[in-house]
Amino acid sequence: MARVTVKVHPRAKRTRITGRLGEAYKLDLAAPPAEGKANEACIRFFAETAGVPQSRVRIVLGLTNRTKVIEIEGMAQQALEDKLTA
Repeated sequence: MARVTVKVHPRAKRTRITGRLGEAYKLDLAAPPAEGKANEACIRFFAETAGVPQSRVRIVLGLTNRTKVIEIEGMAQQALEDKLTA
C-alpha cells in the first residue's frame, strides 16, 4: 500500500503534478473545490496515474483541507514515487 501527501490547488487550467512542497507533492486540479468535485478529481487522477481502479484510492486525511494524504491499495510506495516524478 502506498501513501502520498499532496497540496491541492483547485481551479487550475489542467490536472497535473507541478512539483514538490517539502514532503508533499503540489497537485493542480481543474475541478472546483465545491460539492466534493476536487476530491473526486484527486481520486480519479491518482487512480489513472497508478493504473488501479478508483475503488482502491482513498483520501485518508484532509477531506476538507488543501493538504491531503492519499492511500493507494495494490501499489508499492517506490512504484508510486517513480510514476509521480516521471
